[in-house]
Amino acid sequence: GCGAGGDVITFTMKNDNLDYADAVEALASRCGISLPHDENNINTGTGRSRILEMNLEAAKFFRSMLFDERIGAPAREYVQKRELSGAVVKHFGLGYAPDSFDALRNHLKNKGFSYEEMQDAFLCKRSEKSGNYFDLFRGRLMFPIIDNSGNIIAFGGRGLDDSKPKYLNTSDTAAFKKSKNLFALNFARHHCAEKLIVCEGYMDVIAMHA
Repeated sequence: GCGAGGDVITFTMKNDNLDYADAVEALASRCGISLPHDENNINTGTGRSRILEMNLEAAKFFRSMLFDERIGAPAREYVQKRELSGAVVKHFGLGYAPDSFDALRNHLKNKGFSYEEMQDAFLCKRSEKSGNYFDLFRGRLMFPIIDNSGNIIAFGGRGLDDSKPKYLNTSDTAAFKKSKNLFALNFARHHCAEKLIVCEGYMDVIAMHA
């Protein structure tokens, strides 16, 4: 009807906002196919699929911390103050990054991820002074950003006190391009009308859905 055409790969590229290589990788993953790699052209950075695995583990960790009776208390108090129901919190997969420099780092290390991979995923950073890796998200309410295929591609973290920045967001990675993604579009796309309301912040979007 609109004149668009192509094959399954171009459809996936347009539907999920992926480049060619990522679309092929996503389709292969869905079909259980391992792609061969050109040993002469290996990307030294962490690949999209590895970052998606890391993000999923991080989201599970953040969620468990939110519901931890002791650790998650500050975040739960904030959620209650914003009058978000438990159902809404679970629907959007909200979590809590503990006010710790190594909680997530140690968790992901135990899951088999390297510090370099964590840095590539914008979950940790290496200190220029000590050379140690530390958690980037600390003491923040965490909002997972999910693409149209259900993958957790990035995070936004809101500070619970007066610390700056108020919001800390994932920078561009192999799995995430800020200019090509919107928070909660994975939900909004199932209710598309001729018009959509675009909000400035995560909480605004969640409140309107609620």
